[in-house]
Amino acid sequence: CGMRVSELCGIRLQDINPTTKQLRLLGKGNKERIIYINEACLDSINAYLEVRKPSAKAAYKNHLFLSQNGEQLTTRRVEQIVSDCLKKAGLDGKGFSPHKLRHTAATLMYQHGNVDIRVLKEILGHENLATTEIYTHVGDQQMQDAALNSPLANVRKKKKED
Repeated sequence: CGMRVSELCGIRLQDINPTTKQLRLLGKGNKERIIYINEACLDSINAYLEVRKPSAKAAYKNHLFLSQNGEQLTTRRVEQIVSDCLKKAGLDGKGFSPHKLRHTAATLMYQHGNVDIRVLKEILGHENLATTEIYTHVGDQQMQDAALNSPLANVRKKKKED
């Protein structure tokens, strides 16, 4: 989804609306925003909920992601989980991190999902478009496609008739 790790850790059960496929996030500066989630994401959440142990601690019972102690999952713990998974995959020490996954999600949405940069700005919860532009690495193929798909691409000089 391209959310921040802090947003992930703060998700509560009541923030998920499977009917409308919306997820309420609390972002930087306690700003609330709504993002849409797809079926794959909903399926993953439901699979997790089937094995999730409820928290005995009232303060955390509504949090989606819980630690083994039944407390709200911390950003540091998410970083450790990602690091452990990277090690198992033989990808440790290559500069990958949860924030790099956010960059990757944004780049994939932009380059392969035909997501407009202004929409991407809202998805990522950015205040300024300039911040979002950092995530949008433009490739040579995209530039070539833009030139070929220009409405003026097929304009030709008329030939003189004899």
